[in-house]
Amino acid sequence: MPDHKIDQLKVEIAACRLCSAYLPAGPRPVVQISATAKLLIIGQAPGNRVHQTGIPWNDPSGNRLREWTGLSVSEFYDATKVALMPMGFCYPGTGPSGDFPPRAECAPMWHGKIRQLMPDIGLTLLVGSYAQARYIPTKPKQSLTENVRNFQNFGETIFPLPHPSWRSSGWMKRNPWFEADVLPELRRVVQRFK
Repeated sequence: MPDHKIDQLKVEIAACRLCSAYLPAGPRPVVQISATAKLLIIGQAPGNRVHQTGIPWNDPSGNRLREWTGLSVSEFYDATKVALMPMGFCYPGTGPSGDFPPRAECAPMWHGKIRQLMPDIGLTLLVGSYAQARYIPTKPKQSLTENVRNFQNFGETIFPLPHPSWRSSGWMKRNPWFEADVLPELRRVVQRFK
């Protein structure tokens, strides 16, 4: 796949103002994409720190996600191997109970275009309920916990995960099988795409 198509798409994404009226900090789309990436991580939306730096997952959640996957910082930010694509590309702002959800306009606008230019993706990590709601075709809808517990049901191309925010600490305590059973398998699968 020619790099110029990805480069052109990056320019278009950087210029996106689709939902700027709803972004208190203004638009600053944050993605990491490459035509050669083999691992795709779909998260929620950038937090304030990521908005400030323009570096995806540049926060404690990113540290925890790298720990979960077994990827080093340099491996995680190697765009030739790892693509980072949130459900919403811009920081949505903060409300009384944390960051607002990702803007709903973003994924329909950009995800299909991006995925079309990344034909080598072999594994997609669906981080959090927003990514899972869009990409896991379950009927009736399963909870995030059920998706993560039953990760084997999605084959070796999709791997659902909870969001690695500080709030996941309590979830992990209530679900000790995640560390015992899921994380070792996640690291094993991710190793193939490093």
